[in-house]
Amino acid sequence: MGQGVRTRRLGLSGAAAVVGRCRAFCRGAIEDWAWPERGHPGGLTDEQRDAVVDDVLLLVSETVTNAVRHGGGPTELVLRLAPAEPDAALRRAGDLRIEVSDASRALPRLRTPTVLGLPGGYGLMVMELLARRWGVMTREGGKTVWFEVAAPAPAHGARSG
Repeated sequence: MGQGVRTRRLGLSGAAAVVGRCRAFCRGAIEDWAWPERGHPGGLTDEQRDAVVDDVLLLVSETVTNAVRHGGGPTELVLRLAPAEPDAALRRAGDLRIEVSDASRALPRLRTPTVLGLPGGYGLMVMELLARRWGVMTREGGKTVWFEVAAPAPAHGARSG
């Protein structure tokens, strides 16, 4: 994501209310950046935009929760927004990348839920379904789990709601 990338960072410590803080931080950045774009001819409806933002916030919740459960708690949250698509006909917002770092070097692994109906074991499945791409970078003192969400291209003829 090179030139023109917008970035926001949130340093974290402890696990108390960290998921809610991270979701609120992400929601604030997404709103400030008006991502994904709406309000122009062919733009996303409010419902379409809300659905995309809800998916991003679910991914944030899953990634931060995994950092709490398996990584000793997150140490940093980073959001990166790529520049918008230059083709005016597409009017597509930039892609969003979110990174969650923790102090553990243990890599995430797909687990099967141990007991049906109880929480746990679905985080990476959700990541596979909703993120365009995701991965893990090991680093000095831990790891960073990242995911990217492609900005939706508005359907031609869609009207803002």
